[in-house]
Amino acid sequence: MVDRKSGIINSFGVFQPYYAQMLDRAPSDISWIGSFEVFFLFFVGTFTGRMTDAGYFRQLFALGFLLVIVGCFATSFCKTYWQFFLAQGICMGLGNGFIFCPSMATISTYFEKRRALAMGVAAAGSATGGLVYPSIMRQLLPSVGFPWAIRAIAFVQLGTLGVAACFLKSRIPPRRSGPLVEWSAFKELEYSFYVLGSFMAFWGVYFAFYYLAAYARDVLGVSFTRSLDVLLVLNGTGAIGRVIPNYIADRYGCLTVQIPLALVTGVMMYCWAAINSTTGLFIWASIYGIWTGGVQSMFPVGLSSMTSDPSRQGTRLGMAFTIVSFATLTGQPIAGAIIKAQGGQYVGAQAFAGSCLILGSCSFVIAKGIRAKKLDQGWKAKV
Repeated sequence: MVDRKSGIINSFGVFQPYYAQMLDRAPSDISWIGSFEVFFLFFVGTFTGRMTDAGYFRQLFALGFLLVIVGCFATSFCKTYWQFFLAQGICMGLGNGFIFCPSMATISTYFEKRRALAMGVAAAGSATGGLVYPSIMRQLLPSVGFPWAIRAIAFVQLGTLGVAACFLKSRIPPRRSGPLVEWSAFKELEYSFYVLGSFMAFWGVYFAFYYLAAYARDVLGVSFTRSLDVLLVLNGTGAIGRVIPNYIADRYGCLTVQIPLALVTGVMMYCWAAINSTTGLFIWASIYGIWTGGVQSMFPVGLSSMTSDPSRQGTRLGMAFTIVSFATLTGQPIAGAIIKAQGGQYVGAQAFAGSCLILGSCSFVIAKGIRAKKLDQGWKAKV
């Protein structure tokens, strides 16, 4: 339930074509709304991570809770581009940011042996939200219209976040003193290369979530409702990818799992360019969802595995989140600009996203090599 709020981000492919048609704006313009939403989800991590370590988790969660609900209800009243940008892009983005990093950091402190699996189960909420929210839009948009469909989503968020607020709390004593940014972490080359790899991977990983439904309509000519079904398949199989790889990571190591996840996801992005039928797109989405779900869920898990001191989990996660936020901010507008420059063709954007993921995998390989050398355990080291 904690991570279900980011399901609205994985569901932005529902809003992308609707806003483009309603506001008569280019897809690259609309993508800025979703990009800023996911940008703030990660960007405030440096601040919220350190505040979590200092013992202010409950206050951060309450503020995020308020911003998410207010932003969602405000979105239902929006009529212009700047209104959607402020309500959904900034208000909801900040709200999600005040919840996401503190929640992941707090959950990681509860587990030692099965930490990756526990965080994967928490991350599966994102895929659940990615199923629930498009389904709500699919059913309610034609019958009651956009405003009440969004309000229905707001009520779902109110309930799920309310339950999470009742049960989730800090476990370890607060660390009041300490810098906002732990610069010494970047002297650990495995940490730096892991963050670099995550930046590259997240530059391309959200492309399908934003543009898959639009691709189904623009290139394959399917209906709006049918295009949402493709997005549902993508998010549905993502739940599998957020749990199974994390279970394997507990046994073989986080980087050992993250390397093939990013590599295969990048190759799958190239394969998307060859899809020319609706059936093929559904099959591709079902497979891609598993691999990309793993890339997303393993990101905080890998960072957590590199931090031996639980009282520093929030700070180190937050620093990496802030860096990665700039990849999520620019990735989709860059892809949209490439599509526009190619006259509506998607192959260039697909190649861009796939290349970013493959480069991210290469950086993960370097990070693992450095970590394994430090442990003097060789390439088979559990890292």
